[in-house]
Amino acid sequence: MYVAHLSLTDFRSYDTADLGLEPGVTAFVGPNGQGKTNLVEALGYVATQSSHRVATDAPLVRHGAARAVVRCVVVRDDRRALVELEINPGKANRARLNRSPISRARDAVGLLRTVLFAPEDLAMVKGDPSERRRYLDDLLVARTPRFAGVRADYDRVLKQRGALLRTAAQARRGGRSGRRAENDAGFAAAGAGDPLSTLEVWDAHLARYGAELLAARLELVEALRPLVAASYAALAPDSAPAGLVYRGTLPEDTEGDGSDGSGAEAGPADRSVLEKRLREALAEVRSAELERGVTLVGPHRDDLFLGLGDLPARGYASHGESWSFALALRLAAYDLLRADGGDPVLILDDVFAELDSRRRRRLAEIVAPAEQVLITAAVPADVPPELAGARFDVAEGSVGRVR
Repeated sequence: MYVAHLSLTDFRSYDTADLGLEPGVTAFVGPNGQGKTNLVEALGYVATQSSHRVATDAPLVRHGAARAVVRCVVVRDDRRALVELEINPGKANRARLNRSPISRARDAVGLLRTVLFAPEDLAMVKGDPSERRRYLDDLLVARTPRFAGVRADYDRVLKQRGALLRTAAQARRGGRSGRRAENDAGFAAAGAGDPLSTLEVWDAHLARYGAELLAARLELVEALRPLVAASYAALAPDSAPAGLVYRGTLPEDTEGDGSDGSGAEAGPADRSVLEKRLREALAEVRSAELERGVTLVGPHRDDLFLGLGDLPARGYASHGESWSFALALRLAAYDLLRADGGDPVLILDDVFAELDSRRRRRLAEIVAPAEQVLITAAVPADVPPELAGARFDVAEGSVGRVR
């Protein structure tokens, strides 16, 4: 798989941009703040319909414009497809495939598959659990696009259940009026009277979608574990071995190898068992949830533990080890997607400037065989010789190919 053409309208700093691409290595070179990352961010957005830099769509639209449009031609198995995304902050985005509308924009997820390395990846190792959950969920969607719907359904139920819990908590404390609380919850008709009357319904929905998401994460971690270990060993051969453990909020975690102390036996995650356990766990924490007004159990509170030997990477890993672990997570994702069929597009956004010479060389050797590699760099010297290829200079919002 590779991108043959990229066109932008009112995306980030670009009023327009239009460039042809080809398989192999392409570097976008220019000083910081000139728009290099905007180009690869656009491709990442087509692949995942989210940005690796911001949480909302509004910053993606050029100041003063009402919308942004990203178009790219994706080539896979000698078949070309034109994918178009219209980004409308505050409204539903729209998508087209080969100029024909797609009913839902999220159905375009999976038409382009990318693995993106960026400085922000360091947060997967050093940051909050939400960064690691996002890594897992984005990879789930890249492998199986229908999980975009599962994740959206879970988030919707979580939000509505949380609003109901807040309503109940406020009622207990004699807070705002019932009418205002019901409106805040977003389902006044369903919650008329005692707000607890609908809580079991939302428990069932949360357990169903949560079990599906949790089971998929557990299976994904099992597949990632040896790939992350191998990639980390290649990048940092003198370091302690890297390991992954899924740590959930259920009383007894179905983690796989039991290394989190749960004693769970290895094997595929049983969705019906997880659904039952989620409902039981929700019942057990009901009083605490009503007191605090938040959902205390479920995949939204889980974490992916990253270890180096017997120690957590977070807080113990050096800067170089943290970088190597973040890169290993991305390389493992690339290996997993490639095993599913077809090389994803590899994007390395200002990564080499952060690495010492040894890690830079090892990473370059690992990614060089990929069908398409897109690199951003501040100066040509930041691009390793092993990744020599096509080059575009980026300056003051313009992109020009170096011949």
